[in-house]
Amino acid sequence: MSKSASTEAFRWLWRSYLHPHRWVIALAVIMMAIEGGMLGLLSYLIQPMFDRVFIGGDSGALWVVGLVIMGIFLTRAVTSAGQRILLQSASQRAAAGMRSDLLSHLMQLDSAFHQINPPGQLIERLQGDVTVVSSSWSAILVGLGRDAVTVLVLFSVALSVDWRWTLIALVGTPFLIMPALLAQAYVRRRSVTARDLAGRMATRLDEVFHGINPIKLNALERYQSDRYDTLADARVGAEVKAVAGQAAVPAMIDVMTGVGFLAVMIFGGGEIIAGNKTVGEFMSFFTAMALVFDPLRRLGQTSGQWQVATASIDRLRSIFDERPSLLSPPNGAPAPAHAPQITLRDVALNYGDLPVLRGASFTAVAGRTTALVGASGAGKSTVFNVLTRLVDTADGQVMIDDVAVDQMDLAALRGLFSVVTQDAALFDETLRDNILLGRTDITDARLNAVLDAAHVTDFLPQLPNGLDSPAGPRGSNLSGGQRQRVAIARALLRDTPILLLDEATSALDTKSEALVQEALEKLSVGRTTLVIAHRLSTVRNADSIVVMDHGRVVDQGTHDALLERGGIYADLYAMQFKSKEGDSHD
Repeated sequence: MSKSASTEAFRWLWRSYLHPHRWVIALAVIMMAIEGGMLGLLSYLIQPMFDRVFIGGDSGALWVVGLVIMGIFLTRAVTSAGQRILLQSASQRAAAGMRSDLLSHLMQLDSAFHQINPPGQLIERLQGDVTVVSSSWSAILVGLGRDAVTVLVLFSVALSVDWRWTLIALVGTPFLIMPALLAQAYVRRRSVTARDLAGRMATRLDEVFHGINPIKLNALERYQSDRYDTLADARVGAEVKAVAGQAAVPAMIDVMTGVGFLAVMIFGGGEIIAGNKTVGEFMSFFTAMALVFDPLRRLGQTSGQWQVATASIDRLRSIFDERPSLLSPPNGAPAPAHAPQITLRDVALNYGDLPVLRGASFTAVAGRTTALVGASGAGKSTVFNVLTRLVDTADGQVMIDDVAVDQMDLAALRGLFSVVTQDAALFDETLRDNILLGRTDITDARLNAVLDAAHVTDFLPQLPNGLDSPAGPRGSNLSGGQRQRVAIARALLRDTPILLLDEATSALDTKSEALVQEALEKLSVGRTTLVIAHRLSTVRNADSIVVMDHGRVVDQGTHDALLERGGIYADLYAMQFKSKEGDSHD
């Protein structure tokens, strides 16, 4: 990574997340500097301790030197604890802010982004990369605030004793520069690989846990374990190589220090023997150089840690640089308060190179029920997506009353719709939480009325804690019919002018279907309702039926009129009727 890119990464981190905590960080750095400076003072006191106390026999100096050394360690204790607490506070708050901002940003991105970025990868950015950045910058700050001060003070003490000894001790330093730069580049490459593998492992786990039943039914445990193990082994290799690169610089510092000490021993020892230097001076120098060893090694590791951090910062910034394309227009039109008419005019849409809608046109009358029927892939669900602006059309217009959906405020547009799908999206919270969705303005009377209308009260006595029973991951504690009824209760409480039903009863048994269908009929009263259904028996009473085929609207009318005209709808109906007859004979 270039120096300018590394500097820009730090500027982004500071400007976005560390600057609000600057005073806490500044106080922590001051404490680090004091803690680091104490080691320099300790090494400086070694000379009078040897020359005046141990060799000179000055008993008065014994108490002075002893008390000062005790004060040094007390000061280190206080500043060490203080800076750790302050730095941890700033680090955790900055990390929490980063995760919160990233989650909020991810939820604002278009559905197209989430279709090509697996949840596991995004979770790893949110958790793993933020953790790496948080731990790395705090470690680097400790290196700059404490270890750098320690090194400067200790070298100052060494220089004050003898500048020649200091230069001799640093004789190997020039040979570190090129290997250190190469090690930094190597660490960053391996860190990028490791973070990518961590994301792929998280994706694999996400798919395993969400598909645990198919895995068991198809005996895929060994297969999935092997796939995960392959990723884990690759990540171990990348992490070990990154650590090896990080360890290279401290290892080279060790070698440099050993060579320097040998040279000082030979040169300095001769001066002491000749009487040109005292034992106290040599011990003060030796102590300073011995104490500088650990902070110098930690500073050597800092460059590697920063390369690891910048790899994660790059991954985080790449997400923050993503921008949603589906935005509210300036001064967007408000949403109607009544049940509106919905019109599609020559709507065309492609998913990549695949045409999904090809000039689709129809009208859903305000306050009535319109059904969308057709074979799989006809474009029915895509109609729902363009209505709610989960995607934008390539051509044509989608109108709510007389206003195009792309001219309406996006939040207001989506506030028009309640959606009940075949796969009711329930959260791993209580049924009450799943229905209220954070609303605090709902009275008990209103909630009970909604529960009755959706037939949720029919099964509440069977649950251990009634409405406060957990739904389980993705509603796994409930049956399909129960999940649908909870979703309908949620839609009733939402009380919007438009209702979208996507195969809401297709996966239910006969009894559950009857209950859910009754609840849906109550829900659709007074609303503009669009229904997607494969079972035509569930939509034969719709006010209008739109027949779709390969992205086009090929017919529209009532059930009886469509049967009379013949065509695709009559063929589909006849096919399903014969299928039912066959089932009854079975």
